[in-house]
Amino acid sequence: MYQALYRKWRPRTFDDVVGQAHITDTLKRQVETGRLSHAYLFTGTRGTGKTTCAKILSRAVNCEHPVNGNPCNQCPSCLGIENGSILDVLELDAASNNGVDQVRALRDEAVYTPAAVRKRVYIVDEVHMLSTAAFNALLKILEEPPAHLMFILATTELHKVPATIKSRCQQFAFKRILPGDIAARLAYVARQEGLELRGEGAELLARLADGGLRDALSLLDQCAIPDGPIGAQEVLDALGLAGNLETARLMEQIGAGDTAAALETLARLYGAGKEVGSLLGELSALARDLLVRKTAPKGGAALLTGGYDENTIRKLSNLFQIPRLAQMLGVLQTTIADLSRSGNRRTDAELCLIRLCDPVLDESLAGLNARLARVEELLAGGIPTACAVPPVPQKRAQEPAPVQQKQQADAPPWEEERPPLPEEPGEPVGYEMEPAPERKSPAREAPAPAPAAAPAADLWPGLVAGLRSRFPAVYPFLSNPAAVQGVLDESTLTLWVDTEFTKSMVGTAALLSALEQMAAAQTGSPVRCVVKVGAPPKAAKGTKVPAEHDNLDDLLAMGQQFDNIIIQE
Repeated sequence: MYQALYRKWRPRTFDDVVGQAHITDTLKRQVETGRLSHAYLFTGTRGTGKTTCAKILSRAVNCEHPVNGNPCNQCPSCLGIENGSILDVLELDAASNNGVDQVRALRDEAVYTPAAVRKRVYIVDEVHMLSTAAFNALLKILEEPPAHLMFILATTELHKVPATIKSRCQQFAFKRILPGDIAARLAYVARQEGLELRGEGAELLARLADGGLRDALSLLDQCAIPDGPIGAQEVLDALGLAGNLETARLMEQIGAGDTAAALETLARLYGAGKEVGSLLGELSALARDLLVRKTAPKGGAALLTGGYDENTIRKLSNLFQIPRLAQMLGVLQTTIADLSRSGNRRTDAELCLIRLCDPVLDESLAGLNARLARVEELLAGGIPTACAVPPVPQKRAQEPAPVQQKQQADAPPWEEERPPLPEEPGEPVGYEMEPAPERKSPAREAPAPAPAAAPAADLWPGLVAGLRSRFPAVYPFLSNPAAVQGVLDESTLTLWVDTEFTKSMVGTAALLSALEQMAAAQTGSPVRCVVKVGAPPKAAKGTKVPAEHDNLDDLLAMGQQFDNIIIQE
């Protein structure tokens, strides 16, 4: 019967374990010196050697002739533990034995001395799956076990293990295995199996394994071709992957916003048997490399996956900004997570590509941030001439007909003739803002006569009436003499307000600028407008200051209206 490669080539000694020297050296010293703990907790991602080291340790502590801390694998104890004939060493799966009854049975059985070896060893895999009651039942014997008892706990999710369990164990963290170490181990296994594994194929398998040697051996087993070499293309074809060249081409089409070309590439890869989930995963890995390259251009080379050369990474990274790459990664990760529940995986992949090519379709905050970053880049580099909106011609009615028609022809299509705003009843005419006339030499043209100055007593009410339609939110303050009073003193128009809040409302730059222009148009000379808190001083000669507003007068006037109605009836 054929045996899988990851089972056939499971390490049998600590020296055979790949990439975990910081753990295997410590365990070997403890076996040699006899300074063994009663409980160990092995943590780390899948396929990094947790269960393998637990089995090796269970044989090493019971081996009759250990060699430098390693089991000899020749004595009856090692052979019996390895083939499962010695029942004093048990391997339990906490996923299927997670109840408190199973832990109580284990605790009652553990007090008995072993029959064939020196130590009774319990290997509990995926210990985080135990229930809370089961953990509580395990605490006492885990804290004060008999001398012949040893627990080896293994888990991939350390955060689910209670702190009371972790404090009673020696904890060893298994790290991800480097791609170079995985590739070397794959080359060795391939030679022993009679497979022709090329260097690029081993490197690709090592990257796809994501730090797990068991995954790498399983992928090698899937790509094994006894009568031919195993290169990068053979690995891509066997696993249904697109490859670096296709992924880079697809990313370039996304950067150019060519949605049609991206969809055609996806259709071609889908027709060739590529799996859309793997394709989006490769695209996500490339986007992640580009984001790392953009955020850390100098020290981020060690963080890249290594599947692309430096020229490709540099060329693609110039097509995107950091917010854009972050938005793309979010869209890709969300789509990949939803593919397992999708009714049509190809359609979801196509929608994902459409959103990646056109950020306008992404209504999330990340998409909006990417679009704003693009606008800021364009503004920083200068707005192109084609994007600039030409100014609207002024005073078209006073120009000759041919000139007016030419300006209308030159105007952009979106610039339409706007009708004038309706005037308020009783509003003085001539308050609309017009651009300042072009300065000309006195020798060529005589200066226009200044308009007649308006009386100072009638200036402020006229200004307030002219601002009614332009500043409706501030008009109630301006029209209330108790809140705001305007006093013109020579060339300065002072707005006396009652409180700081009123000052903040009427002291805006837009309002003051409008007042200055309107007052200059009425007086015929430049006027400066300021805002002050307090009561106005004594009115200057010729200046009419409105009387203080009394709310009682309003009530009396309203009552007089009702009286007039009753008398008429």
